[in-house]
Amino acid sequence: MKLQQVSDNCFAVLNEKNRVCDANSGLINRGGGVVIDTQSDLFHARRMIELFGTVWRGMPKRVVNTHEDGDHVWGNQLFEGAEIIAHRTVKERMPKVADPRETQQLIKAADRFLARMLLKALHPGALAIARQLREDFEFDGIKLVLPTTVFEERHVLDLDGTEVHLIYVGPCHQVGDTIIHVPKERVVFAGDIIFRECTPMGWNGSYEKWLEVLDLIIWLDPEVIVPGHGPVCGIEGAMEMKAYLEYVREESMRCFGQGLSALDASTKIDFGPYGRWHSPARLYMNVERAYREFRNEAADAPWDHAKTFDAILAVAKAKGIEVEF
Repeated sequence: MKLQQVSDNCFAVLNEKNRVCDANSGLINRGGGVVIDTQSDLFHARRMIELFGTVWRGMPKRVVNTHEDGDHVWGNQLFEGAEIIAHRTVKERMPKVADPRETQQLIKAADRFLARMLLKALHPGALAIARQLREDFEFDGIKLVLPTTVFEERHVLDLDGTEVHLIYVGPCHQVGDTIIHVPKERVVFAGDIIFRECTPMGWNGSYEKWLEVLDLIIWLDPEVIVPGHGPVCGIEGAMEMKAYLEYVREESMRCFGQGLSALDASTKIDFGPYGRWHSPARLYMNVERAYREFRNEAADAPWDHAKTFDAILAVAKAKGIEVEF
């Protein structure tokens, strides 16, 4: 993890491996302090607090969760007494989407011989992601702490004269997606609307909405974007994400017309320049998401996580690359 100053009063803590759960956090060092997203486990959350502590005084008065996924909210419990702000749907969905017990059970299963053998036989992708997560994360001790303040479309903070705009843009990557715009400092904290130098994963929403939100970020014309994953960037990060999504949607439509399954399509679609990004086999998720739209399925249709990880592993094997989630 590293600390990076991105404007006069805005900072980011970045997870440099840039794999699943390697989420970024932000700090606006005004008005008592605002932390944006709280990391994937307590170790990383404490390290984030330590890094931000070099530029703030005391604990922040506010926390913003950009959406409901665990890797952005599982450090909330360390900010006792802080106002935790998120879109209304984040509070509603966190108990289901971000229940740490599912991940804890997966890690424990990977550590037990019989359970591990069963996973290997039935869901090798789930076993592979469990092994990867164990390299960097410890999910024990996490207690889910929900937002204390929720909003609908927009929420404005006045931090000693610096306005901060919380803009609801979901469902896009997730249902509760929110971007944080600091106009005075020309900074956008984009959450998982933008993955930088790693393949995006979208759980809810549509291609149309995601592309629309990327256009909004470009229109805001920030000098700096802090993505949910990956290194800090400018609007080129939003433009690259848009190009990737357009490419995958077009290729998926071609394969769908040929009657290929989403998995078969994912093994045939060329990674192109995006093969240099981390976790390229996540392509499967974006192809499957496109297929769901072509089949007119609901944008919030549930995912079978184990089968999804199996498919990502299968794409990596078909492409002859080492799997990375």
